[in-house]
Amino acid sequence: MSGDNAWMLVSAALVLMMTGPGLALFYGGLVRRKNILGTMMQSFAMMGLVTILWALIGYSLAFGHGNAFIGGFEHVFLRGVSLAPDADYAKTIPEQTYMVYQLMFAIITPALITGAFAERMKFSAMALFLSLWSLIIYSPMAHMVWGVGGLLNASGGHIPSLDFAGGTVVHVTSGVSALVTALYLGKRMGYPKTAMPPHSMVLSFVGACLLWVGWFGFNAGSALNAGSLATSAFINTHFAAAAAALGWTIAEWIHNGKPTALGAISGAVAGLVAITPASGFVQPMAALLIGLIAGFFCFFMVFMVKAKFGYDDSLDAFGVHGAGGTLGAILTGIFAVSVINPAFGTDASGKALPTGVLDGHWGQLLNQGAGVAIAWVMSAVGTLVLLFVVDKVIGLRVSAEDENEGLDLSQHGEEGYDFNS
Repeated sequence: MSGDNAWMLVSAALVLMMTGPGLALFYGGLVRRKNILGTMMQSFAMMGLVTILWALIGYSLAFGHGNAFIGGFEHVFLRGVSLAPDADYAKTIPEQTYMVYQLMFAIITPALITGAFAERMKFSAMALFLSLWSLIIYSPMAHMVWGVGGLLNASGGHIPSLDFAGGTVVHVTSGVSALVTALYLGKRMGYPKTAMPPHSMVLSFVGACLLWVGWFGFNAGSALNAGSLATSAFINTHFAAAAAALGWTIAEWIHNGKPTALGAISGAVAGLVAITPASGFVQPMAALLIGLIAGFFCFFMVFMVKAKFGYDDSLDAFGVHGAGGTLGAILTGIFAVSVINPAFGTDASGKALPTGVLDGHWGQLLNQGAGVAIAWVMSAVGTLVLLFVVDKVIGLRVSAEDENEGLDLSQHGEEGYDFNS
């Protein structure tokens, strides 16, 4: 038990590192200089706000015993969440360890959405919108996929969907919500005629590398113990990231004539996103293939689809997370094999039941598609309603003057860089 607990506490810290400093640096470097602090503050705010909401009610809504769609209220204020193992979720670790590990997922998921509305949403609106989003969209989705009795739970759900570490729960929900938010808010002033290049690729590069390292806690930690399944997820995570970085770089080299640092790190993140649902179900060569496909596919979504439709997803949250998460969830249904993870148990003779198409279970593709569709609809509709309510209550977008001045000064009264001192 002590070894499992140590690994899970380290994994929780690694996942928190993905938000701050990882995502904060990654997103912060991609915006214009006048918006770096405002952008980084959005990630940091999630570390505080979601933690409090999770302790009060979020964990209970996600992992309490409720119905097929949402948990109950048994763990409100963390009531009953003890230092002893839990038979449903934490068999070899304290339930509080499981609770805080899942908290780190709840923190980074809404933070991912901030990439879509970077440089144009009020800080107050962001805080209210994403706080509500974490309770009304994230917690129910987490319950449906991972909660006892959840609709999409692989162990006994009505539509058993394979999602090892959050392809639908984290990336599809955040990515689709990001697209809806970008469309609702409208484009940044001057977009796309005015050039808006990243102000510091160095910061983004460091952030992407921190995301890559942190993702080992994200995926391998989802094994919930320090055993062989964690090893499998760890290796698959690394292989997919490397292959996707290569795939995006090749596609960009062919399309633009030069391989860029931005393309390479974007590709790596795309691979990490795509392998997330599959990381604990597939073999290493399948992980390489998933990553390679994701690199090419997400490049296409960012450079072709976004350009064609002209929406202003500032930092490509949908093109990488929404598209990559959707792709990864579907490919999980193809490449999942019972020799890695007998997710559906065994038959009467003790033989592992098939998981994905490679095992001969073609029906799993339908289950994966259904899970993705539910995540898409829930995220799109829920986000639209939340945006409308917040917009009517306090307004979403900064004024034209504030946007021109930048979020750092207009929202926080400070600057990320002082060149006069």
